Amino acid sequence: MARNTYSAGKRQRERAKQLKKKDKEARRQQNRGRGDDDNIPIATVEELQGGVMISAEEAAAQGAGLVSEPAEGEARRTGGVPVRLFVGGLNWRATEADLRALFEKLGPVNDAVIVTDRDTGDSRGFGFVTMADRRDASKAVKDLSGSEVDGRTIVVKPATERRR
Repeated sequence: MARNTYSAGKRQRERAKQLKKKDKEARRQQNRGRGDDDNIPIATVEELQGGVMISAEEAAAQGAGLVSEPAEGEARRTGGVPVRLFVGGLNWRATEADLRALFEKLGPVNDAVIVTDRDTGDSRGFGFVTMADRRDASKAVKDLSGSEVDGRTIVVKPATERRR
């Protein structure tokens, strides 16, 4: 008579393992279906080359002719979409006023921040600038990235959300 090689405890552990695997797969499938499909930004070719994206509402407004470039000599309204830019490779002595002045040459700046070390208070060599309009931000990325400021080559690119 053949004897079963599995003990009752081992069978129970195997069943628990299979059940856990099924639950994990079910959660994975559920999470794949999650997300805000309504708020997916749409990028135009110009923005992909410039690295700045716009929302679906803005794309629709541009397509309808509601958004246009100002005529020569006419001041641009600053009611655009603000864009946050990462600025790396800054001089250690650079101040937020210096950073703001550098970017205000290209358009209105909402905010300029230099990141500091929390223990010493010294600059960490990078910061963030929020431009008032995405077109100005795109121009800033194109014009300032790779340029030399205070003897250092800076990097300017759209800021991305950091995963925690």
